[in-house]
Amino acid sequence: MSIILSSLLVLGILGAVLAVILFIVAQKFKVEENPKIDEVESVLAGANCGGCGFAGCRKFAEACVKSAEEKKSLEGLNCAGSNMQTVANILGLTVEAAEPKIAVVRCSGSCDKAPAKVHYEGADICAFANTLYAGENGCPNGCLGLGDCVKKCAFDALHIDPNSGLPVVDENKCVGCGACTKTCPRGIIELRPKGKNNRRVYVGCMNTEKGAITMKHCTVGCIGCAKCSKVCPFEAIEMRGTLAYIDPAKCKACGKCVEECPRHAIQKVNFPQKPAKPVETPSEENKTEN
Repeated sequence: MSIILSSLLVLGILGAVLAVILFIVAQKFKVEENPKIDEVESVLAGANCGGCGFAGCRKFAEACVKSAEEKKSLEGLNCAGSNMQTVANILGLTVEAAEPKIAVVRCSGSCDKAPAKVHYEGADICAFANTLYAGENGCPNGCLGLGDCVKKCAFDALHIDPNSGLPVVDENKCVGCGACTKTCPRGIIELRPKGKNNRRVYVGCMNTEKGAITMKHCTVGCIGCAKCSKVCPFEAIEMRGTLAYIDPAKCKACGKCVEECPRHAIQKVNFPQKPAKPVETPSEENKTEN
């Protein structure tokens, strides 16, 4: 019996000593965390999409608090899915309202405009397919249509259109976080300003091949003719090799480039449809003469 009591006594003393050591270590190495981090995190979208450039909303909240402590500003920090003014209010700062942005798919090579020449039977991952071949339609810069962007979007703002085979952006759900732009292995998704009255004009093509080759793959691919840049009154279009690019900061959405493009590669979004031209009917005079 005395052996059991002795063992219990030794274990009790040992447990107490270890508890004291753990307490001392915990006190010495504990990290004081600013309670505002929890407050900031609570008003974020909580999607952990990575569009802000940080590994989750918690890390972004920590960066905001740290920036507020060191720089007294939120310069360079933005969560598209959250109200940054609310974050600024928690930290006692002011923030300039950023121009709202939206994801734009810069590829118009749908199934009917860029017909498939081969059939892909592999992993349904764009990043994987991109390392293997140019694409079913032969365009090395076009959308592969396997939906990496759809899987990455935390706001359910992207889906693959079964008819066109291209990703479609839901304007009511897209917050412009940029997660899809980082996921696309071909960089065909771009964040652009929503534009005045939510109207945008952009080149729906990323192809960099010469015109003759482009025309073999796609009926709406940019061939680098530069007609759009010549007709633009605001000098908003520049030629990047054989590909035209519209600078959203300069573009006034006049639509002249859209009408000028012989390939119909330039897209305009949310513009009102022009009224159809009335059909001319022969006048009574002409009828009598005939």
